[in-house]
Amino acid sequence: QVQLVESGGGLVQAGGSLRLSCAASGRTFSGGGMGWFRQAPGKEREFVAAISWSSGSTYYADSVKGRFTISRDNAKNTLYLQMNSLNSEDTAVYYCAGRRRTYYSVGYYSQGTLYEYWGQGTQVTVSS
Repeated sequence: QVQLVESGGGLVQAGGSLRLSCAASGRTFSGGGMGWFRQAPGKEREFVAAISWSSGSTYYADSVKGRFTISRDNAKNTLYLQMNSLNSEDTAVYYCAGRRRTYYSVGYYSQGTLYEYWGQGTQVTVSS
């Protein structure tokens, strides 16, 4: 049984930092990748960042580029999201997701429907 468990969310002041972790068990995603998505109240889920598990290639939404860094620890089968310079628009529930394969369409990594496994989410609240 595949499980993705996020941790590291919380309340932080604007301009602060948080690091999210996502521990994967039950399988690896070496043939595909993992990503972070978020959903704010009243809004649709949106892509934040993704990483190819084998190559380490990373992808970011424009809104977080330069502020967030996605990384993974292959040995621990764990995904991370370092979030710096947080602002109120970053307030959301953050979800990690795993994808078993790689696709070749433009921007495939940002499509939530291509991820088969999802964590339960962790709340990030940025106070201004």
